[in-house]
Amino acid sequence: MKKLLVIFCVLESFFCGAQAGSFKLGVVEKIHSNLLSETRTLNIYLPEGYSDKDTATYPVIYLLDGAADEDFIHIAGLVQFCTFPWVDKMPKSIVVGIANTARERDMTFPTTIKAEKERFPTTGGSAKFISFLADELQPYIRKHYRTNGQKMIIGESLAGLLAVEVLFTRPALFDKYLVVSPSLWWDNASLLNRPMVLTDANRKIDVFIAVGKEGLAPSPEPHVMEVDANVLADKLKALNNKKLSVYLDYLPDETHATIGHQAVYNGFKWLYKK
Repeated sequence: MKKLLVIFCVLESFFCGAQAGSFKLGVVEKIHSNLLSETRTLNIYLPEGYSDKDTATYPVIYLLDGAADEDFIHIAGLVQFCTFPWVDKMPKSIVVGIANTARERDMTFPTTIKAEKERFPTTGGSAKFISFLADELQPYIRKHYRTNGQKMIIGESLAGLLAVEVLFTRPALFDKYLVVSPSLWWDNASLLNRPMVLTDANRKIDVFIAVGKEGLAPSPEPHVMEVDANVLADKLKALNNKKLSVYLDYLPDETHATIGHQAVYNGFKWLYKK
């Protein structure tokens, strides 16, 4: 409880400082994507002491659902808290929040389930969005910010589904995957049946999966989210790859709505364990 109280105090300082005109959380940028045929908003948190004139470089956390009214302020607050010298749970990091324009389109691959097609007619664009991450966004961040090559992706719910798809299809895009309550039920959990091959044998990948007591998924076919998360963890562990570390964190006191803060905090601790 004390840890969460400190986090809330940090967030309060964000808002109070912004109202007084003396606090700058980060920068807001626009990047035009030729792949997506649209301009995307980036909310970028820069760690204390960051300077373009310095030689210091930083890991980058790519945050899906990264608008100011989505998860950006919450995750930036956790990053700031965890990098305080007296907390020291993780290295100072840049956070790149990717604001949504069409979340259901970008976070899902095409479904074969008729009811899902009817309920979500704009879905199925994840391949283009993943190409945007790899071929446009990451090069942009490398060019304009002082990065050290270490990259994490954070995704929750549908964004967690997208993060898992990246892990299965282009795993080397990120070193660390922080996946919260992934919507693996999509397309009758077909993603869990896909093969996953770590194409870069020299690159270590850490995967942290968190799920709460969430029960039945909102899918035509019956799926229990906790079960799907366990299947995912077991599938990854069964690869027996020494370069792949996997941890499943079950949080029975949390629901799909409440799991975010605790899961990400736990994820930071595990992903950056001493």
